[in-house]
Amino acid sequence: MPLKRLDSQRDIASYKEIEGRLFSATHEEVLTGWTTDIYFLKTRDVLRSAGLLETPVVAEVFTRKSGVFAGLEEVLRLFRTFPNPPEVESLPEGSSFDPKEVLMRIKGSYESFGLYETVLLGMLASSTGWATAARECVDAAEGRNVLCFGARHLHPAVAPVMERAAKIAGCSAMSCILGAKLCNEEPKGTVPHAAILIVGDTVKLAKLYDSQIPAEEPRIVLVDTFKDEAEETMRVAECLGEKLSGIRLDTPGERGGVTPDLVREIRWRLDVAGYNKVQVIATGGMTPERIRLMNDAGASVYGVGSYIAHGIHRDMTMDLKMINGRPIAKRGRLPGIIENPRLKRVL
Repeated sequence: MPLKRLDSQRDIASYKEIEGRLFSATHEEVLTGWTTDIYFLKTRDVLRSAGLLETPVVAEVFTRKSGVFAGLEEVLRLFRTFPNPPEVESLPEGSSFDPKEVLMRIKGSYESFGLYETVLLGMLASSTGWATAARECVDAAEGRNVLCFGARHLHPAVAPVMERAAKIAGCSAMSCILGAKLCNEEPKGTVPHAAILIVGDTVKLAKLYDSQIPAEEPRIVLVDTFKDEAEETMRVAECLGEKLSGIRLDTPGERGGVTPDLVREIRWRLDVAGYNKVQVIATGGMTPERIRLMNDAGASVYGVGSYIAHGIHRDMTMDLKMINGRPIAKRGRLPGIIENPRLKRVL
């Protein structure tokens, strides 16, 4: 039975848990208000009793830290499901912003969007945090490709949201299948250590991999599973020859991790042997600081996971600034609209 859009506290009694379900919210539960905070549902009942639920208001959204704005499209998709959606002005996704800059302005009756304050702020907070972390990596790479490998560090329900935010911030590709497809792209990635461990030899795996993937897909092989990374690199290069597009380094911390010296040696050996076009792809604990070091050592591409996935979410705040056309604000805020010429009408 389809869920009814929440309207009052009485509706909560209708909830019946589906046995064995996952704990993440379904799209239907998000869109019908079940992931909001209870006090916004109580507010509807209070305002309705006073005949004030349809009061025209203007709300503004900001955060206290700078960052890269993302999450707008998901908020708009939420609003488009409403019977009478509010007007929305917003900063474009991917835009850098300053602390306390107005990021979004919402105009309409309080009834038209007030219940969803929790939901829309959560969408913006998470995506903006991920986009900000991704942009830091992209900037550090100085034009080199950065791939987002962060899905394993998050609950799977939100992994595609994170990867979309990374794409908005400038990442060239993503590994999560659904994340890529929702961006109208193809997921990117090679095979994991598990495949090499099961096959038993990196070169043998490289041959099998080459025989199984489409001709147009780049041949990229992990080289840190069994032997010295430089040795494995040259073995794979000699095996695949001109077919080899790149080698991926993911040396664990127990063996020193991926270091600039390691990247520099492998780049040197490849060049001396004539494999100038083979890219060195550095992954495993990449951060903006480490990426800058790897640039000078000769890395061509970066795979970043935890730094993006663990990006610090921006605490979003939504304040009512106009009620019935009159400037107003709670203590500590400036009453009335705060102009921002960068906002564009989006709904």
